[in-house]
Amino acid sequence: MHPMQYFELLVAMLLAIIALHYAAHKLGLPPAVALLAGGCLLAFVPGLPVISLDPELVLVIFLPPLLMDGAWFIALGHLKRHLLGIMSLAVGAVLFTTLVVAATVHMLMPSLPWAACAALGAIVSPPDAVSARAVLQRVKLPRRLSILLEGESLLNDAAGLVLFRFAIAAGLTGAFSAVDALGSFMGLLVGGMLVGAAIGAAWVLLVRHLGDEYLMIASSMLVPWAAYLLGEIFHVSGVIATVSAGLICGWYQHVVFPAAVRMRGTSFWAVMIFLMEATVFMLIGSSLRGVVERVGGFSVVLDNMAVPVLVILAVLTAARFAWVFGSDAFLRLLCAMGLPHRAPLGAARSTVLSWAGMRGVVTLAVALSVPEDFPGRDFMLVVAFGVILGTVLVQGMTLGPLIRWAGLDEAEHERPRLSMSQAEAAMAQAQMKRVERIAYDADGTLIHPQLLARYQKRAEISVDYAGQEDRYTDRIQAHFDVVLEAIAVGRAELLRLHRAGDIDEHVFQELERDLDLEELSALSAKA
Repeated sequence: MHPMQYFELLVAMLLAIIALHYAAHKLGLPPAVALLAGGCLLAFVPGLPVISLDPELVLVIFLPPLLMDGAWFIALGHLKRHLLGIMSLAVGAVLFTTLVVAATVHMLMPSLPWAACAALGAIVSPPDAVSARAVLQRVKLPRRLSILLEGESLLNDAAGLVLFRFAIAAGLTGAFSAVDALGSFMGLLVGGMLVGAAIGAAWVLLVRHLGDEYLMIASSMLVPWAAYLLGEIFHVSGVIATVSAGLICGWYQHVVFPAAVRMRGTSFWAVMIFLMEATVFMLIGSSLRGVVERVGGFSVVLDNMAVPVLVILAVLTAARFAWVFGSDAFLRLLCAMGLPHRAPLGAARSTVLSWAGMRGVVTLAVALSVPEDFPGRDFMLVVAFGVILGTVLVQGMTLGPLIRWAGLDEAEHERPRLSMSQAEAAMAQAQMKRVERIAYDADGTLIHPQLLARYQKRAEISVDYAGQEDRYTDRIQAHFDVVLEAIAVGRAELLRLHRAGDIDEHVFQELERDLDLEELSALSAKA
């Protein structure tokens, strides 16, 4: 293809993403489902080229920023509190699923070597960070489940990739050592954490001296790729390095970023991540044609591979249910023995956690990276694609209804020590005390009476409001409805002045920005 044709294809894909997102919104479908299905349909449009993915390039381009985004915004306190549960899913469940799938594949295809069976198990065992984000953003979960799924999606790729590499090495060399595998995993984990910590610390120091908001935002964009590539260069886990760097940057961005940089940076990242997630699902769907042609066509897939793929998908799902419910039963046993530990999830939460195991781009990219002469490679590709389709389409479409059926909603979130209104009251009290100290000059003369009165009134209202939210809800809603109406009138008048030529572009943009900030503040307060 000519380079211009690649660009035209990229533009067409962006248009398709917008159309499919719009269709998903209108039909009430998860966007990931619509994008994946749309990509599959586009793959067989006559005249379009076959999409051939370079697995290493796909992982390097898409995985680091998506991992970084998840780590940047995850609640670090909750992450530490639920670390054992996250590691159980990210390592224990991945290892257990790999073994179960490997045993199943060997029973279905006895001629396939054990190393190939283990490699296939490692390919499909870790749920995908991209798929999990795409689905979880549009469902409401209790905080504990949300943290478990987010944390698992950030860390399980490392475990799956280590298992895959050792299975491939065993298949090519015929040698395997569990001790070496465990030692290698620990080395990759610790090394990745060190590399990520170094990149995160360097970014924090750098941002403090940049001074320019656009340079600050651009530097944050480079962090995930720097961490991932440096981790791979040092032969440690690039995934862990990226997550570690993201956690550090997300923790310190509150003190190194000015408000304007944080607002613009958040908007920039939101758009970039949206496009990357959408592109990933489109690419997965578009690669279906290449996978089918590689194995000999749909007839070969349906006649020889359809049943094994469905069996593996069922076993894969059952293994996750077994691990989650088994872990919950173990927690229940610990509680019955009087040992201090976290409370069990219960049947409803365990069911939702078990069902939220979507696979995605990592599964496909790892399958594509299997050496050409490795036993069962074509079967692995078909299974990987079948698992992605089955989990994203079926679980992605039914997860929301399952959550509603289980009676899990945002009301079950873990309650923080302070509510939002109580935190606001504490913040207002601190502000008032500071203003009281600077409102008077050295002689004791009040030089900022209006400022002092404003902060005293705000502190008084915040204290009165805390704990009595229901009493003031209607008045607050009415108040900010009036504020938003006034902002709309002001915006219309500002636009009239600009259209009439009474104010120049600079004045218009500055005043419009003030109105935008006021509107965002009013919408946030009203919500």
